[in-house]
Amino acid sequence: MDKNFKYTTDVLALPLFFVLFLWIIYWLQIRYDFDFVENGIYPRTFSGLQGVIFSPFIHSDLSHLYNNSLPLLVLLAALQFFYAKLSPYVLIYGILLSGVGTWLIGRPSYHIGASGLIYVLFSFIFFKGIFTKYYRLVALSLTVIVVYGGMVWYVFPKVDEVISWEGHLAGFITGLLLAIINKTPEYEYQKPIKYDWEHPDYDASQDKFMQRFDENGNFVNPPIPEPEVEEDYFYSNSNVNYEITKNEKNESEPES
Repeated sequence: MDKNFKYTTDVLALPLFFVLFLWIIYWLQIRYDFDFVENGIYPRTFSGLQGVIFSPFIHSDLSHLYNNSLPLLVLLAALQFFYAKLSPYVLIYGILLSGVGTWLIGRPSYHIGASGLIYVLFSFIFFKGIFTKYYRLVALSLTVIVVYGGMVWYVFPKVDEVISWEGHLAGFITGLLLAIINKTPEYEYQKPIKYDWEHPDYDASQDKFMQRFDENGNFVNPPIPEPEVEEDYFYSNSNVNYEITKNEKNESEPES
């Protein structure tokens, strides 16, 4: 497995916890007859800004919640596995920016549901894989477009008047922006290094070939290196005098 992709418990814990939280909110809504719809996004009103944070966790009915749960499980797991470092950033800014976008362009009605976040995840995973050109992430992008490619039609108006196409469009654009802004150099395509001068630590002054050119690019002969003097002996300027003396001890010479 690629060293950049490590399976951890967060790959399952994040999507399960997030979707479970949505179901708990919906259970509270029907159990105690709460009406959370008014906490959704109401475009271009001050009170409607609260929906930027709350709207992804509010759903109108069981069908609405169910249709959003499965894509969230799949896309959040993919985000956490392939882009673990960017996962919190994409979630937080994805919710905020897509919510603000919906608040700006939405029709004068309450916009609720996690579909905007789904479009953020869909758009980010697709475009990020294409931008990196890394084969595993490109394969993920193609898988996402094959499975959820039909979602693209719902970013246009009048395809379905019931749904919030403004939220879908805002989420789609947000995902694209996050894919552009966030850099992933560990995945970016890098041209294979063929020559020494392509290395980042290349020093032209140490290159034998480049030493044949001066600062103006003119070809010159390299300087003749000075011969190294090998000092294998000890040299001294002092005079040494030797004297020969007779053997005064009359020691007998050894017989041959």
